[in-house]
Amino acid sequence: MKHFCNFCLEELSTTFVDLGNSPIANNYCTDETVSRMEPYFPLKVYICDSCLLVQIPPSTTREALFHRDYAYFSSYSTTWLEHSKQYAVSMIERFKLNKQSRVIEIASNDGYLLQYFKEQAIPVLGIDPAESVAQSAIAKGIPTLVEYFGTVMASRLKNQGLSADLVAANNVLAHVPDINDFVAGFKIILNPAGVATFEFPHILKLIENRAFDTIYHEHFSYLSFPTVEKIFAHHGLTIFDVEELTTHGGSLRIFVKHAENGSLEISEQVTAIKQAYHDTQLDMLEGYKNFQSQVETIKRSLLNTLITLKNHGKKIAGYGAPAKGNTLLNYCGIRTDFLDYTVDRNPHKQGFYLPGTHIPIKPVEALIESKPDCILILPWNLKDEIISQLRPLCSWNPLYLTPFSIEDPYDVPRTPSTRSLSHNL
Repeated sequence: MKHFCNFCLEELSTTFVDLGNSPIANNYCTDETVSRMEPYFPLKVYICDSCLLVQIPPSTTREALFHRDYAYFSSYSTTWLEHSKQYAVSMIERFKLNKQSRVIEIASNDGYLLQYFKEQAIPVLGIDPAESVAQSAIAKGIPTLVEYFGTVMASRLKNQGLSADLVAANNVLAHVPDINDFVAGFKIILNPAGVATFEFPHILKLIENRAFDTIYHEHFSYLSFPTVEKIFAHHGLTIFDVEELTTHGGSLRIFVKHAENGSLEISEQVTAIKQAYHDTQLDMLEGYKNFQSQVETIKRSLLNTLITLKNHGKKIAGYGAPAKGNTLLNYCGIRTDFLDYTVDRNPHKQGFYLPGTHIPIKPVEALIESKPDCILILPWNLKDEIISQLRPLCSWNPLYLTPFSIEDPYDVPRTPSTRSLSHNL
């Protein structure tokens, strides 16, 4: 079957990485469905030879991926809430937002971000296709439309007099199957002097950290700065600033304006990030080769670590039920023969089973009852936050692992200060 680039429509022929077949990462199983056959879809990632957009061709509908009972609620991470609050403070100050301004967020989830603008009496509007999270935002007093964003919706809002001085789009650009229609919507909804910001996982860091677990079906694109710059320019928008973030293992925040807006100068950071891509050869096809072999090495090493622990009679529990964890567990074939269960703070996931592996998800308090020797932290990007939360709870001082902890755990000193393994790739 032929596949074509989501941006430039060139035929795709070059594979970036193939993780086999996997279930949809956020389709958790219930007691009733866990014994039924699950649909699996190819998790094969291509790179466009022409525009260098790394992408997964759509294998199912967006409604199946982002259903109305979407289980991810942003507000359960204190680290993410603090990140969002700092963003709001910074944007209000930098762009002089006030009661006459309007902030719109695309993929606004449970109101985790817009609440900080609302606190300053700045008018806000959230847009999210998942009713479960949208209703949570509405309960906080955040007006939210339960829809997919694109040119049709943007035009309707503009005709209703709803345009924006600031549009925020955090961790959504990679999630859209039609990236052209999505980006074109910002050209419509943004006021002439307005600014849009986008945050997305940085493929330079994905490759550098070998973070293949951030690949799953909900992520249609894996974005580089040069390619994103081309996409926005194609739709009459210009990136005038960029920041490197530590979120999600390494992300970019880009600042976008109308191309005809000459009041905002292009920053030196834009030049610097382009140079970083040139230095790592990620502005050419050559830089994307050999990722497959690196992923396979990590898989073997992780399994070796877990086998060593089990052979020493150790009990292992997981922490978290993130989408990235489901990619990792399914690709590596890690099931209840390795992880007895996993725990999660989000009550919307507790009582369910991970897709594919069928590992049960329990409340965090389950750790106290079973006292596992080791805890595998699946949302490794939140490792520090999670360990700080668990240490007062886990008085028996378990060994904390991350998915990329590939050293032999019995070579590590067993003292409280060094019982957290992390792999420096």
